[in-house]
Amino acid sequence: MIASRVFVMAALLASATTMMTSRAVAQDARAAPNPAAVARVREQYVKREVVIPMRDGAKLHTAIYTPRDTTTRVPILLMRTPYGVAPYGETAYPAQLGPFPGLDAEGWIFVNQDVRGRYMSEGYHAFMTPNKGPNRKPGDVDESTDTYDTIEWILKNVAHHNGRVGTWGNSAPGFFVAAGMIDAHPAHKLAYPSAPMIDWWLGDDRHMNGLFKLSQTYNFMKNFDQPRTGLITSYPAGPNAGTTDGYGWHLNVGAFSNYGPGPMQNRIAFWDSITVHPDYDAFWQARAIWKHAKNITPAVLLVGGWYDVEDPYGMLRLNRSLQENSKSTKQMFVVGPWSHGGWNRADFPTFGAFTNGSPTGKFFRDSVGAPAFRCLLKDDCKGQSFGGALVFEAGTNQWRRFDAWPPKAATSRALYLRENGRVAFEAPGNTQARSATPATFADRYVSDPAKPVPYTMGVTFGFNAQYPTEDQRFASRRPDVLTYRSDVLTSDVTVAGPVSALLHVASTGTDADFIVKLIDQYPNDAAPEYEGGPRLDAYERLVRPGVARARWRKGFDKNVPLAMNVADSVRVPLDDVFHTFKKGHRIVVHVQSTWYPAVDRNPQRFVPNIYKAKDSDFQSATMTVFRSAARPSQLTLNILPQ
Repeated sequence: MIASRVFVMAALLASATTMMTSRAVAQDARAAPNPAAVARVREQYVKREVVIPMRDGAKLHTAIYTPRDTTTRVPILLMRTPYGVAPYGETAYPAQLGPFPGLDAEGWIFVNQDVRGRYMSEGYHAFMTPNKGPNRKPGDVDESTDTYDTIEWILKNVAHHNGRVGTWGNSAPGFFVAAGMIDAHPAHKLAYPSAPMIDWWLGDDRHMNGLFKLSQTYNFMKNFDQPRTGLITSYPAGPNAGTTDGYGWHLNVGAFSNYGPGPMQNRIAFWDSITVHPDYDAFWQARAIWKHAKNITPAVLLVGGWYDVEDPYGMLRLNRSLQENSKSTKQMFVVGPWSHGGWNRADFPTFGAFTNGSPTGKFFRDSVGAPAFRCLLKDDCKGQSFGGALVFEAGTNQWRRFDAWPPKAATSRALYLRENGRVAFEAPGNTQARSATPATFADRYVSDPAKPVPYTMGVTFGFNAQYPTEDQRFASRRPDVLTYRSDVLTSDVTVAGPVSALLHVASTGTDADFIVKLIDQYPNDAAPEYEGGPRLDAYERLVRPGVARARWRKGFDKNVPLAMNVADSVRVPLDDVFHTFKKGHRIVVHVQSTWYPAVDRNPQRFVPNIYKAKDSDFQSATMTVFRSAARPSQLTLNILPQ
């Protein structure tokens, strides 16, 4: 049953959205902090730096900030990060402590720790550290045990706490929160994993359903994936590409196999590990932390953004795991109109060309986030209702509450690719089958990996943080993109929950990628949504993209080539959506085979390990998408009743 709608302020705000990524959030204390803010933290807190021994003897560098006012017992907030706990040195203070601005004014105990093998902590850093789980032996370590041992030490060696610990972190630190709440310490009462990395092959930073996220991973790994000699407080900068044109630069590098001996020389092992594990094998499955989210004892505040270009998958998969395998856990799931991690800092009254109707980030922090911390760690609830799902509905710009996500009231409905570039909820019929040729019920395009479809019309070397709502007309006008449009909608259509596409296809090649994009086309006379915003005449607003590689159509753990010119089927997951296509708009669907350099290119000639493909393996191929009654290509949408 749909619960009551929660409306927030409806005034349109003119200020632009502040874009915050996890890298910026993680390092904001290092980049010219406000002196007045630093002085405030210094005045209120005493800092000390310690090394905390783990059960295997490794010592982890930890900065502890305790309030100078010791008249009350207060909670402990622990953040474990691979991005460093700068500023280093007991006389150096940051401008802010904790996840939200102003929370440190309440005089809690804040503990920030370099995770194993990073910066000033001993040990070996394993990316997405596998959880030992039930096979854990005495002395075995993982992020669960490191979190447990850290909490145990803090409770014994830090005074004036109230015996309750909350953990928090965004993105990679969010992974350490998710891993640390498994087999949790009894004092661990709240876990706040926001945009957590959950599975580096099925989704999140490194891959989308196995397709390599090229521009993002290169940008991250060239800086992060570097050797460390001893304990350090900073890593050297990665190689400079010397251009903002990532599309052209990556095309010039060529096949993935050119990166190892080229721009990724002298990196540590993980880039090379990617190249020898092209499928969803034991290497990746061991790093899927969502599989261990069972019988979680801390309360969980799980948060993410619909427009997160880095870790949009983690929040959804962890939410599903908790619902399936940890039913007794006190959990709240929150998703808003935000880019990666920005809800912790920015206000987000707008995103790109669109209004959100209110400062949604501030609403979350003031009305949900900080109150949840106070309620669960201090018993200061003041009517706070913790639980269920609070999700932002794009298109109508309102918050909605549900018992759980996805909403139980949503019903599945098929949206079919039809003739003449149409898309409709009515399935194709057999009335023309007797007289028509097979070609009548199919559309074709030539995919040339030498001229791939860009994922953004912007010029950027990394990920364009605003591409999740970007105008897609630049792609609609390309001959290698199939575009299907609905009739003008006569009533609102609200999509709530996972979206997937089933494409019936054939190719002149032996492998292929298929990208499906769900798009909201605005009316021809659409005005700006906020003062100073662009006009939205016929704007094709991206709602959700999805990608699939044909070689994994029979399972992610095995490679199966396509048979040339033989009809086959590929399912394309698009992840979850909460978006209302309003009356007067159109639903648009794109089908294409490149999306560059958001994901790597497929040679379109089958090679057992796609990362070993050479430049000479890349070839053009003609793709056929069937839309007949016998082979009805379609999207499955979950529709909420109006």
